[in-house]
Amino acid sequence: MKLYGYFRSSAAYRVRIALNLKGLEVEHAFVHLAPDRLEQDKPAFRSVNPQGLLPALALDDGTVLTQSMAILEYLDDVYPDPPLLPSDPLAKAQVRALAQVIACDTHPVQNARILRYLKEPLGHDPDEIRQWAAYWIALNFEGMEALIGDDGYCWGGRVTLADLCLVPQLFNAKRFEVDMSPYPKIRKVEEVCGTLEAFARAHPLKQPDAE
Repeated sequence: MKLYGYFRSSAAYRVRIALNLKGLEVEHAFVHLAPDRLEQDKPAFRSVNPQGLLPALALDDGTVLTQSMAILEYLDDVYPDPPLLPSDPLAKAQVRALAQVIACDTHPVQNARILRYLKEPLGHDPDEIRQWAAYWIALNFEGMEALIGDDGYCWGGRVTLADLCLVPQLFNAKRFEVDMSPYPKIRKVEEVCGTLEAFARAHPLKQPDAE
């Protein structure tokens, strides 16, 4: 398998954690999202993912999977140990809901292409853009804080899909200077998961393409 990613892509970060948890080795292809490179918009990557988004996972038979949540559930179906989702339907729905607070409500409005549009053509300055991103992160962290457990995991006292979404978002929160003091349970998840090798190895600053 080959994972197309970028060190600072939180969606790719989720997939790196899952691959590590499941003990899967992949080839890495780095697609630089920096404004002076924008490799995601070039034909070489658009031929892999016409949407121009990261991550993309190319399977050994040439099939390419896109969208991090679909990739994560595929990996969980094909490599079920350790599971990212509980088997009980109600519990599974609860974990998916927590994951989607981040993957659907938080991350999309502060990813690279949205922030680039705020800058050009809308003309917002860097501080206004930072405030935009920080506002949406903090707003959704308020709900997440109320929904998760206080033992260092989002649900059930173990790593689930929800943790794989939340921890990368915390990296973004720091980038955008979000005040984390109101969210002790979220900070506990970062602390506990940060001690796990699968999370530590997936950290953006430990990736070969880190700038």
